[in-house]
Amino acid sequence: MKTSLLFIAAALAEIGGCFAFWAWWRLDKSAWWLLPGTGSLIVFALLLALVDSAAAGRTFAAYGGIYVAASLLWLFTVEGRMPDRFDLAGGALCLAGCGVILFGPRAGA
Repeated sequence: MKTSLLFIAAALAEIGGCFAFWAWWRLDKSAWWLLPGTGSLIVFALLLALVDSAAAGRTFAAYGGIYVAASLLWLFTVEGRMPDRFDLAGGALCLAGCGVILFGPRAGA
């Protein structure tokens, strides 16, 4: 449960931070958007580092599925665009992969 909450919080922080850079670069927003964007990306890294795991790479790989799903939610809720069937199918595949990584049996575990 703690890992899921950390992944969700990390995804929101990462997407928010990246969106701030996107807004500055692509939507002609003020450079001041970079300040909270940078802070949000720092929070993202700190949250992901709190995940209890012996391997950073496995943590990052499992997190990837959560990030994809959260990005599609962002697409809908913030950008007001409906994900299409390919977005949803890809998101489901990513979440399935995340589950395999997180819950797969490990040798010696």
